[in-house]
Amino acid sequence: MSKKSSTRKSSGPATTVEDADVPVVGMREACPCGSGRRYKACHGKAASAVFTGPARPFEGIASECDLVALREIVPAATAPLVLVGEHAGRDVLLVTVLPMAWPAIVRADGQVLLALQTNVGSGDASRDVADALLFALAAEPGEPVAVGRVTSDSPRLQDLIDPAVPLEITVHDTFDFWIDGAADLSDDVRASIERASAYAHPTVKLSSVPSAYWTQIGEKEHLRWIMPHDEEPLLDALARLHATGEDSLGEGTRFVGMFRSQGLVCPVWDLPLGMGAEAVEGAAAAFGERLDAALADGSPLSSAQRRARAGLTTRQVTLR
Repeated sequence: MSKKSSTRKSSGPATTVEDADVPVVGMREACPCGSGRRYKACHGKAASAVFTGPARPFEGIASECDLVALREIVPAATAPLVLVGEHAGRDVLLVTVLPMAWPAIVRADGQVLLALQTNVGSGDASRDVADALLFALAAEPGEPVAVGRVTSDSPRLQDLIDPAVPLEITVHDTFDFWIDGAADLSDDVRASIERASAYAHPTVKLSSVPSAYWTQIGEKEHLRWIMPHDEEPLLDALARLHATGEDSLGEGTRFVGMFRSQGLVCPVWDLPLGMGAEAVEGAAAAFGERLDAALADGSPLSSAQRRARAGLTTRQVTLR
C-alpha cells in the first residue's frame, strides 16, 4: 500500500474534534484512548450524522442483510461488487474495514477496496459507501480515499451496483487481504493491522440459512442472525415461538435478545462453549422453518404470547 495522500480536499479520515491525540481506528476496534469501549461509542461519536437517511439504507439490494452484518458484526470479510453503468467491469472488492479507517483504497493494479466499517457518516450508509466508491474510481492507483461529505441528493450504492446480484462473501481469519504484496507498509498501517487483529474474533457464515453468523468472543459462543422482516411482524413471530419454548437452538442454547441496525433486527443466541458453527447449522435451519410458520400465522396473540412479546422488547443486546 502506498503512503501517498488522496487528491481529495480532506487529507484523510476525520479525527475527533475534542481529542486530536486519539488516532482514528476502525469503528468496531477498541478506542485507543483506553476507555475499553469501541471507537464508535467513544471518540468516534464526534462523527455524527448530518441528515436523516432512510430507515433501511440498503433496502432493495439482494444482500441487504449481509451488508448490515459486514458493517456491524463481522470483523474480516470480503465480497466482489458488480458495478453497472460507466464503471461496469471495474474491479471493486467490498471489505469490512481498512487500515487507518480509510473508506476506500485504490491498489497499485487499480483494484478498489471499499470499506463498510467507517467512522463518519451522513446519516445514510448507502450514500456514504457510494460516495467513497465514486471517488475511489476516479483516484490514481496507490491512493487511499479520504472521507467526504454527502447530501440527500448524492447517489446511493443501489445506483452504482447491480442490486439483484447476491454478494459472494468470504469470511477471513486475518486481515491479510489488506496487503497487496507491498513490503513498505507505514508504521501507522502496521499498527492498524495489529489493532484490528486483536478484535478479529473467529466468525463463520452459516450455509444453512441466510445472513446468520456464528462467532466466538472470548469464552462465549453466539449466533447472530440479521433478518429481513419488518420489525413488528418479526416480534410477533418471535413471541409466538418464545411462549412455547421454540426459540431455542438446542440443548444449552439460549435466545438472549436482539439489536437493531440499519433498520433491521438481529436476534442473538448464546451457545455452549465448544458447540462450533457446524453443529448449529441444522438447528438454525429448523428454527428458520418454525419462524416462517410463525410469521405466516395471522391470528391474534394469546395472553402468554403478548407477555412474551413485551419481554422481548426489553431484551436489547448491546454490541461492545
